Amino acid sequence: MSDVSPNFPLDWPYALGKPLASGDFRTTPEDFVVDETLGFEPSGEGEHVVLHIRKRGDNTAWVAKQIAELAGVKPMDVGYCGLKDRHAVTTQWFSVYLGKKPEADWQRLNTESTQVLTVDRHAQKLRRGMHEANQFCITLRNVDGDKDELELRLKQIEAQGVPNYFGEQRFGRDGGNLTQAHRILVEGLRMRDKQKRGLMLSAARSYLFNTVLAARVEVDSWLTPLDGEVLDKGLPTGPLWGRGRPLGTDDALALEQQALSDWQAWCDGMEHSGLSQERRKLVLKPQGLQWQWQEDDLVLRFALGTGDFATSVLRELIILRSVA
Repeated sequence: MSDVSPNFPLDWPYALGKPLASGDFRTTPEDFVVDETLGFEPSGEGEHVVLHIRKRGDNTAWVAKQIAELAGVKPMDVGYCGLKDRHAVTTQWFSVYLGKKPEADWQRLNTESTQVLTVDRHAQKLRRGMHEANQFCITLRNVDGDKDELELRLKQIEAQGVPNYFGEQRFGRDGGNLTQAHRILVEGLRMRDKQKRGLMLSAARSYLFNTVLAARVEVDSWLTPLDGEVLDKGLPTGPLWGRGRPLGTDDALALEQQALSDWQAWCDGMEHSGLSQERRKLVLKPQGLQWQWQEDDLVLRFALGTGDFATSVLRELIILRSVA
């Protein structure tokens, strides 16, 4: 790859072919409901208050800032397990380290769009990826397409899953995070904001993973282990790039090297950025997938693990006409 900032296509290949149906996506926040499941109970004691909050139309970082200001602590003292969509109705957990500070009146956080559901105590700060799963209820409205074909796709998704692409939101508006990542990795841009720098590098790492996964989808090997494959619970994986020798060998390694041959400058940059080699499953299987037709609206319910994207499930089913 040259030093000239490239374009970043995000039109990854489909496992089931490009969908024929379309539907309105997120007509209202209530059409995209996400409930975060911790997978454990707060301990009931400790220096961290944990807040279970429902929000509508507010992003996670904004709510965290309100919590910090009310508690009189630094923003870094507020923890959460992951960013949740703004154009949605979501419930999620926040922690706030108080130490010996007096407890705030948490009900002051309540607004028309934000409600505190429960307050508890815990010994640890909540950190990214600490939760077990996210439960989704998604309503696609005014679906235009053959219902029989959609039913078939749903059954195929239920049986085999979908390619575990990172969602487009990871890459920023119009791929802006990738442009910034290129400047860091290739042009030597120094970014003082460590959190923002980490976000840009994560976007680049995700893009390389998607590039490898796209190559596997193209040759229909994303479900089937290759010789030299690194498996995760029996499923093929792809690289999250960083320092260290590649973990795969033989055919799997050869395919990854070929897929990333034009991105060596990024690979070299990430190896010098402090990231270590990791792996991610190529297959995303929504858990407990259910669907129901309400005239021309389709309601979907399923659960995903940490780091998985609901939009990666939806893109194999239907062309989304985004409203939000």
